[in-house]
Amino acid sequence: MKPDGRVRMANQYIVFVLDGQRYAMHLSAVDRVVRMVHITPLSSAPDILLGVVDVGGRIVPVIDVRQRFNLPKRDLSLSDRLIFARTERRSVALVADAVTDVVECSEHSLVPADHIVRGLKHIEGIIRCEDGLILIHDLDTFLSLDEEQSLDLALGTS
Repeated sequence: MKPDGRVRMANQYIVFVLDGQRYAMHLSAVDRVVRMVHITPLSSAPDILLGVVDVGGRIVPVIDVRQRFNLPKRDLSLSDRLIFARTERRSVALVADAVTDVVECSEHSLVPADHIVRGLKHIEGIIRCEDGLILIHDLDTFLSLDEEQSLDLALGTS
């Protein structure tokens, strides 16, 4: 229980925006959010990879979330945000137009993707909010096995 008497909800999500649509991912997977920095392109990387950034001496791949969700391509802006997060296999950075909130949701506010449409790729579920829906992004299924292998080769980690 929180000090004010409310029950602490286990499901916390960071909310980010791409082309006006809100997406979320588990807050526990997120390391930090920073303003856009220079991204160094890699010529041999899969198309889903924008390039890499150096974070405290670690090279982190930057994933093109817009491409994965079939959104129109646009130039990066200094107002964009990089979300540094961890999958089961690696650390990644995701480019977002904005990061707007951290939300806590009760179980009754969450709808699993399979309850809506079977086979939705990269979407774990939906959060129902008073002001609309938020798609929950499944970070661990974001890269295909082939993309993971191509990324390992491009980064020299295989």
